[in-house]
Amino acid sequence: MSKLNLDRDTVEACRNLAAKVAKNIQDFIGHHTSVSIERAVLRLFGVEGSHEGTPLANAVVDSLTSDELSFGVCRWLARALVHHRTTPAALAQLVAEGKVRLQDSPTADAEDCRQALAPYVTEAIRRIDESREARAERLNSFPPSPRPLKYVIVATGNIHEDVEQARAAVQAGADCIAVIRSTAQSLLDHVPSGATTEGFGGTYATQENFRIMRRAMDEAAKQVGRYIRVVNYSSGLCMAEIAAMAAVERLDYLLNDSMYGILFRDINMKRTLTDQHFSRLIIARARIVINTGEDNYLTTAESFRAFPQVLASQFINEQLALQANMLPEQMGLGHAFEMDPEIPDSFLYEVAQAELVREVFPRSPIKYMPPTRHKTGDIFFGHVLDAMFNLVGIMTRQEIQLLGMATEAIHNPLLQDRFISLKSANYIFNAARSFSDETEWSPNGKVIRRARAVLEDAHKLLLRVEKLGLFKSIQEGLFANMVREIDGGRGFDGLLHKDSGYFNPLLEALETKSPEMLEEASYRPPSRHAGRPPRRGGEGGGVRGGRGGRGGRGGGRTGPGGRGPGGRSSG
Repeated sequence: MSKLNLDRDTVEACRNLAAKVAKNIQDFIGHHTSVSIERAVLRLFGVEGSHEGTPLANAVVDSLTSDELSFGVCRWLARALVHHRTTPAALAQLVAEGKVRLQDSPTADAEDCRQALAPYVTEAIRRIDESREARAERLNSFPPSPRPLKYVIVATGNIHEDVEQARAAVQAGADCIAVIRSTAQSLLDHVPSGATTEGFGGTYATQENFRIMRRAMDEAAKQVGRYIRVVNYSSGLCMAEIAAMAAVERLDYLLNDSMYGILFRDINMKRTLTDQHFSRLIIARARIVINTGEDNYLTTAESFRAFPQVLASQFINEQLALQANMLPEQMGLGHAFEMDPEIPDSFLYEVAQAELVREVFPRSPIKYMPPTRHKTGDIFFGHVLDAMFNLVGIMTRQEIQLLGMATEAIHNPLLQDRFISLKSANYIFNAARSFSDETEWSPNGKVIRRARAVLEDAHKLLLRVEKLGLFKSIQEGLFANMVREIDGGRGFDGLLHKDSGYFNPLLEALETKSPEMLEEASYRPPSRHAGRPPRRGGEGGGVRGGRGGRGGRGGGRTGPGGRGPGGRSSG
């Protein structure tokens, strides 16, 4: 049963407001494309590799003017295919070498253009579907891993060293391996090629690096007898391209958020929101699980006051994901254990917030992030904070637990740091395995009052966002206390308004739900079921509780504000 007995009408009102916000944004998205989206199309058509250091996909897109690209790269590619009778990959190589200009190809009949691209559209969808099916087959060949899944990072800068650290982590009990991206890769408007060994604070996200880690973790899974999930980052100026690469290389999780790049990398909001939709269409088809970035809000805004921003953003991320054909089971909505430890009963407030997110999104594989904002050079106190965080994770049935390190925010984790972190999590998750089943909260106590207060404040915030619109809301700093200009930020020049003759048959194919997707979607319960936390496997239905609750609604809140910056990087 629900432990919080939330007001179902308030939860439903939040979803309805978020749906309106998302629909308004979708109207904008439908009329726009970007250089990253057009490059992603080429990559899915088999355009890989580089020429003299420039990725072939970039070479092709850069050869077209903005006016030409507003028709979509498929228009020019299809004409060239009809004329030259070759492949997209071969044409891209010729363009990069300066031997062919796509726009110089003679006009071709619309049906001939569609037929010329049809085999490549079919092949792109087939590659995505085969990766999805291969993942499902491998998952089914192993017993389910107990929740929360233990998620750890590797960040050496060298993909081959990352593999060795990942293998050691798997032996110590890790379930998910996240390869942190090289610092500021999200600001590059291209994706590097090949295996890389010289990243900064992380390892470059490349298709070859994805392939190397996936292969290594498949081998490790056979050794330990459990499936190992591979994680990377699909955010920034190449969001759509990285999603395409991850889909065909069978990654399991992608950091993919509608607002992270806007708020924390100052990437133009119109570009980011347009890119996230196309990236999520690919992710939906590939059945990759996304991890959203609301945890980062609590590194720039104090958790006690700002958690309503987290919940409101999660509602919006959910609706944007639904518009891209994603299922709730793919929405790893993020939050974090970031309450100021000086606040009396801060642990109870953390429990309230974690339980709130769990109950509001009962089918989503919630991702819970460790403390960073209030960590200092005292590694022993840091270890205590991480232990408390792990206890909340098992108490509230979180799905994905990014394990904290005693040296978080000081340096990239050493092997021993990761081993100690896994040892602590293994103990706590085992020792408190049934904690959630054995506990209830006082009907009018601090946990329930805090959860309801956050929900009500999130509803008020969503009312304001719906009135202003998402663009204006971000401009006014309503999320993470970060102010961004609507037409400012990086990458704005790569956003394109679609011409009325825009042509993209791959987009059409991705927007069309497969029979399997329709079947899965038919099992979605009504959104009013916000009551019951999921079963231990991460999924679950809802059991309705009475409106208002056991001890009535509302309640007071106490506690001072937070202090001090912190943060976690995703490149």
